[in-house]
Amino acid sequence: MTDSRTHNGKPDTVVIFAPLPVLTVTVESRSGEDDIHVHAGGQGVWQSRMVSSLGVPTVLCAALGGETGSVLGHLLPTTDVTVRSVLVSSRNGAYVHDRRTGDRDIIAESPGSALDRHELDSLYELTLTEGLTHGRVLLSGPQDDRVIPADLYRRLTSDLGANGCKVAADLAGKRLEAVLAGQPDLVKVSHEELLDDGRAKSDDPEDLVDAMRTMRDEGANTIVVSRSGAAPALALFDDDEGEGEGSIVEIVMPKLEPADPTGAGDSMTAGMVAALASGRTLRESLQIGAACGALNVVRHGLGTGGAKAVATLAERVELRQWS
Repeated sequence: MTDSRTHNGKPDTVVIFAPLPVLTVTVESRSGEDDIHVHAGGQGVWQSRMVSSLGVPTVLCAALGGETGSVLGHLLPTTDVTVRSVLVSSRNGAYVHDRRTGDRDIIAESPGSALDRHELDSLYELTLTEGLTHGRVLLSGPQDDRVIPADLYRRLTSDLGANGCKVAADLAGKRLEAVLAGQPDLVKVSHEELLDDGRAKSDDPEDLVDAMRTMRDEGANTIVVSRSGAAPALALFDDDEGEGEGSIVEIVMPKLEPADPTGAGDSMTAGMVAALASGRTLRESLQIGAACGALNVVRHGLGTGGAKAVATLAERVELRQWS
């Protein structure tokens, strides 16, 4: 499970909708001295790091505004990540975390400002154009639910999918409902989010599978549910190698000592999308996604991981038929 490319020898470009990235300031301890780090953050940004680390070119569609947006404009572009931005009057959010004790202690948080109607239209147009150009889009959420309406996700999913674009999403709540209405190709959600949204009665696998089948009926093609701790993730998909339509598997990940579980689900989603963009089968993509999530857990950086380590771990991910 080393390297796989699409038919033309190169992976497809993945477009990531990251509506309003945040500026992150982290204080750590290094040899007894304070060590301050400034990065671009937010779900879509972290996912772009993982996708690009696997050698898949990425286009990040985002809104940037205010002092924080100005700084983010310099921080966002990295190797294999091209930034397409809309300049807005709203400002991007920011936070300061203290990690000198090993935990994430919140010092200060500043939510981003809501986008106005014209800014939303410009961001929609930008994402639609890039998505139709490249054919594969991953929809991520904002750091604050108030900055962008959920219905924009329905419009993007529906319009992109209707024109042959593969749409994936890692969302919950009203945004998940909106995406399902647009009939996405892939949805990843955590079991905690299913419980919070009232979609699952409990965290028992039977109840989670019932929720997955409901999401399939609502429009999703492939559904993956990540679970906390050692519990295997679950996937519902049409499987040529297994039971065929509506096959359900447990994704059994390698046992690793966790350092920081934050962002593991985002990395899992990014890994699956990157693998599909590289021409992998769906089963292989589930394994690679699980490996990305597992690797994220043993590292302190969100959305980080090396391609060789991911490939090595992916070979140890077991897909077990659920019954």
